[in-house]
Formats: sequence, structure tokens, C-alpha cells
Amino acid sequence: MSYLFTSESVSEGHPDKVADQISDSLVDNFLAFDENSKVACETLVTTGQVVLAGEVKSNTYLDVQKIARDVINQIGYTKSEYMFDGNSCGVFSAIHEQSQDINQGVDRATKEEQGAGDQGMMFGYATNETENYMPLALYLSHLILHELAALRRENNEITYLRPDSKSQVTIEYTDDNVPFRIKDIVVSTQHDDFGPTDEAMLAKIKSDVISILIPRVLKQLPANIKALFNDNITYHVNPTGKFVIGGPHGDTGLTGRKIIVDTYGGKGAHGGGAFSGKDPSKVDRSAAYATRHIAKNLVAAGVADEILIQVSYAIGVVKPMGIYVNTYGTSNVNKGDGEIAEIVEQLFDMRPAAIEARLKLRQPMYLETAAYGHMGRDNRTVTKKFTNVDGTEKVIDVELFTWEKLDYVDKVKAAFGL
Repeated sequence: MSYLFTSESVSEGHPDKVADQISDSLVDNFLAFDENSKVACETLVTTGQVVLAGEVKSNTYLDVQKIARDVINQIGYTKSEYMFDGNSCGVFSAIHEQSQDINQGVDRATKEEQGAGDQGMMFGYATNETENYMPLALYLSHLILHELAALRRENNEITYLRPDSKSQVTIEYTDDNVPFRIKDIVVSTQHDDFGPTDEAMLAKIKSDVISILIPRVLKQLPANIKALFNDNITYHVNPTGKFVIGGPHGDTGLTGRKIIVDTYGGKGAHGGGAFSGKDPSKVDRSAAYATRHIAKNLVAAGVADEILIQVSYAIGVVKPMGIYVNTYGTSNVNKGDGEIAEIVEQLFDMRPAAIEARLKLRQPMYLETAAYGHMGRDNRTVTKKFTNVDGTEKVIDVELFTWEKLDYVDKVKAAFGL
């Protein structure tokens, strides 16, 4: 029997994502000037106010107010009528030094013996239903908002858009777990109050979403996914009606509140730990990236059509407690999931320091992860410039989304005889 599955995404202007981006920009700046920085910082954003808090151990000092303001302006909160803008909002910092009780469990005489920065379990997931091995509903939800943000910045075809927006896609699957059609698409976007009536505004926004935004999304899709779009899709555009008040003025934002948007849209599993604001010694972040890397390479190698990987740690302990694999009955090798897990443990060194080295996680690479998902993104190299309070500048070539590389496919095939 067919079934429905739904995932959502939120834009870079959503208040929780504003908070995530500020926190990750702080991480990047600390790492740019001291790659051994230990950072765990949280951000709260609300009407006209930003609050920074957390623990840091670093040899550098940052102008955290300027960093926060730069991020807010870059997102697009630059007008006073938004009741939250980068030039005039207050920025309060309560960041202090990391607890020595925590630090002693992480730092070691040799880097390789670095302990896990916290306890917990982390999950990675991959499926072959899309070219980037991500669940289709989330992939489309991200793409819709990415294009909406592009339209907002172009300010040409659609001129009334404001930064805050959300999307949601519902997919109908066959009983063989194959996407069959798109049933519903939800787009809620903040907008100017352009009148003349609320009904006229809503009609204009809905028309533009269907006739301008969706065709731009379709242009980026392969033929098999384009075929899922049809005239029977139900579009819910700003279903509550008027959406002028938004962003941190409309809803307080906090770091780490969009962990399902950040990962797999509800597919697979989640250990509960957020990513943004944390340096890679925190396995909530680094091990989640590592398990995604494993799952993606296994699916790409043909081990299974769908794979979930779990790893677990104890704080201060070097080796993980265990590795778990679930292929959901889609395995293409003559081995049980437990046997697959044993091979995974031999192929991938899951000690925290080994993960950091393998995925190059001490780079200032995290601001780019903080909106539109941490997984399923394009591995690429960019040049980033950082300026410290004393005027010192650093220009760094940074490789982004290293956990999306398919660099272990040949090793996996050899290990499984594929």
C-alpha cells in the first residue's frame, strides 16, 4: 500500500537559523585564528536584541558584536521596519572560558588520544532515491527555499520578499518505497505589506510562487524528479494569510532548534545533539558528519539502497562504544547488518581526532552549514577572509562539506567484494 512522507525546511532568515549562523560564524572566526579553539556557543535572537552565551577556550580574542552584526546584515535583516537589523540591534555577550572539568576529558598529550567532547549517540543516513543520496522530500524543501532566497536577493522578478520563510513537501511513495508523486507543497514567506488588500497580497504571492519560484526549482532537477511534479499538486502558500511580521521580531530564535532540518528531514534517526556553535571536538557534530560520510559511501558503493549508521561515545573516552548499521532490508551483499557494522569499524577510524583529520574539520568551514542543511551539500573549496580585532587578516582556502565526498567507495567495494 502506498504511503505519504513529509519533510520541512526553513530559510536562512528564519529566527532559529539566524541564531545558528551567528553561532557558526563565531566558531569559524575562532578556528581561523586558533585552529585548536574549543567552542560551545549559543545565540538567542529576538526583537532588536542578540544574546551570545557559551564556553570558549582559545588563544584569540574576537569582536563578537561585529561578527554577529555582519551575519545579520548578510542574511538580509538591514531595514528598521523589520524590528531587527544588523546595524541597530543590541548584542550582549556572556561567553566565558570553558570548564576545566570538561577540557581535561578532551585534551591529551597526543592528539590521537583525544577523548570525545561529550557522551551520546550520533546517526548518519543515506538513500539512493536522489543523486546526492538524501531523502527526496527534504531535498526539495531545501531547494525551494534556496531559490526563494535567490529571488529575494535578485529583487527583480519578485520585489516584496523578506528574509523569513519555511517550506514543506509531502511525497507519495509506492509500497516498494519508490517516490511516486508530489502530493503537497507548502511555502510560507515573509513579505512587505504591499496591499491594496490582504486578499490581493495573498493571491499575488501564491501566483508568483507557482509561476516563478517552482519553474526555477524544476530547472535544477533531473528528469526522474521533474516527472513527480504535476497539475494535481496542492499548494499551500502563506496558509495563515498575511506574513509581514517575521524573523526574530515575530518569533524568538535559538541555536540548535532545527536539528531535523539540519539532517534528514525525519528519515533515519537523530541522536538529539545540535551542530551549530560547536567546534569539532564535540562528537555531536563531528561524528554526525562522519556517520553521514560512511552511509553515503556505502550506498554509493552498492552495499545497500538505504543505510542508517549509529555511533556512540562516552565523554573523555577515545574509542566509540559501538557502531550500529541498519540497511532496512535493502542490503545488496550476503552479510547481516551486524557483519556490515564490523567491516565499517575496520574501514573507518571513528576516534574523535581521526574524524577531525579525515574530514579536515579544524577548518573555518561551518557558517556555510548553518542554513539549508548540513548534509547533501556540494563538496567544494572557497576562499574566506577573516579580520581580527587588532586588524590582522587571514585569507584561507576552505574545503566545505568534506563528509559528502565519495572518496571511500573503492575501499568499500573492495571490502565487500563488489
